[in-house]
Amino acid sequence: MGDNLLKVEGLSVGIESGTILHNIDLTISSGETHVLMGPNGAGKSTLGNALMGNPAYKIESGKIIFDGEDITDLTADKRARAGMFMSFQNPLEVPGISLESFIRNAIRQKTGKPVKIFQFKKDMEEIMKLLDMDPSYAERDLNVGFSGGEKKKAEILQMLMLSPKFAILDETDSGLDVDAVRTVSKGIREYQKKFGGALLIVTHNANILESLDVDYTHVIVKGNLVKTGGPEIINTVNEKGFESFIEEASK
Repeated sequence: MGDNLLKVEGLSVGIESGTILHNIDLTISSGETHVLMGPNGAGKSTLGNALMGNPAYKIESGKIIFDGEDITDLTADKRARAGMFMSFQNPLEVPGISLESFIRNAIRQKTGKPVKIFQFKKDMEEIMKLLDMDPSYAERDLNVGFSGGEKKKAEILQMLMLSPKFAILDETDSGLDVDAVRTVSKGIREYQKKFGGALLIVTHNANILESLDVDYTHVIVKGNLVKTGGPEIINTVNEKGFESFIEEASK
């Protein structure tokens, strides 16, 4: 589609106990939607965290180029300012700061400019309506007392308000019922349509992908990218699981 937005070259990542990802190569262009699938413990979330700059994950070799800049050594906050975003599998509760205040401060940090309150509130109300969120959640402490579904909706709300160039969605469908998955999918489609940003959707469940336009699918097994192709790979996983990919990785 567009120019290369993210280019990962020979990336190996580890933690104190050892290497998790091995020599990962990945290219994502503006406007593309990529899916990263694999069995539990394959390294899916590790890749997302490494791309976002989580200091718990050490880059042992390789580099990450984002929007033409080498960001391999940049901190997570600088990557966020550059236009990267990550939604978490288990969003943290933050007592003492409201959802609205959190998003407003994040926008101010990203742009370096004051937030126009009237437009901000208008935009937030519209997106909350799209996501079927009770408007009162804007004034509640971030994720405190939120159900699993409301936490995931709050993450998608943040993504739509921040309008990043590139968004990593880590197991966004985890623990959601069918209705919540549909609502979250609606928010992702809005991001695709309105902002044309690039997406990396990390999942081991294809349900959230049914209503999305997927360009590329990657399968990761034991920290290795063993397969890259189109959306047809999702059908293979649905029908046969990851067994054939695990066997391929073991050869």
